[in-house]
Amino acid sequence: MVSLPVDEVWSPDVDEDRRNFLRSAAALALSACAGPQAPTPRAQPRPSSTASIALLHLAPEDGAVEQNRNALMHAVQVAAQAGANLVMTPELSVSGYAFADLIGTDWIAPQPDPWLRELQGLVAKLGPTVLVGLPERDAKTGHLHNSLIAIGPDGAILGRHRKIRTLKVGSEAWSSPGTDVESVTLPWFGEVGMFICADAVDASTALSLKEQGAKVLVSAANWAPGPYGPDGEWERCSALTSLPVIVCNRTGVGRTLDFRQAESAVVCGGTRKLSLSSAEPVVFLIRWDREAEEPLDYARLSL
Repeated sequence: MVSLPVDEVWSPDVDEDRRNFLRSAAALALSACAGPQAPTPRAQPRPSSTASIALLHLAPEDGAVEQNRNALMHAVQVAAQAGANLVMTPELSVSGYAFADLIGTDWIAPQPDPWLRELQGLVAKLGPTVLVGLPERDAKTGHLHNSLIAIGPDGAILGRHRKIRTLKVGSEAWSSPGTDVESVTLPWFGEVGMFICADAVDASTALSLKEQGAKVLVSAANWAPGPYGPDGEWERCSALTSLPVIVCNRTGVGRTLDFRQAESAVVCGGTRKLSLSSAEPVVFLIRWDREAEEPLDYARLSL
């Protein structure tokens, strides 16, 4: 079910737009969570000064690919029915982080594979833009990559980013580093720069994306708190580029890391405007000011 208690809704001020946003988010998401049903096509609203961003703060289980895919598809439907224009997932939301020594890598295919095409079909019916984090195989080289793929409202793939700062040992040893840094044009948001988790450690990726015209930076993350957790990287990327940074992290307990206090975040002007965490999988639905490029308020939708 969906819950919107007062202490889980944030806003710098109370206005009629905020009340309408929360009412519509609750009503639509309740409908989406009512039980198994065919997705309801959603007509794309006319462009306005605000947009809705859904951060799918999920708990992918390591190696449980089919389970993770089902959870992701359900969360996309909840977010879309709640009015999201942009839906973001965590890093490796399909496979979980420490999957390779459990199920190997032979199953990883060039994208789009059959499941991603199924997701593309769902997105085309519902109408948001979706950024999905998953492993992929390069069709030409056979190299494996930790990728973030953008699917547009019509189901077409708009662009992708392959993680550049990958670990050479441990849970990411299977992944080859990406080499290209390219912004992508997304409906409602214009030029957007995508990166993945530790790509934020070296701000050169963010700076390159700004040089290409990006107005907003978005990141999928699998970044647990602790000694090796986030330590101002998102803030530095925002401060150096003067761009907002929107991060979709995850929750749950993995085989090697505890993400229950991991934070999704929105950073503007080098300052964190939102820090969002949950021990359970949720959708954080953010109302975004497209002119000021900052969050206005958010609602927490249970899954």
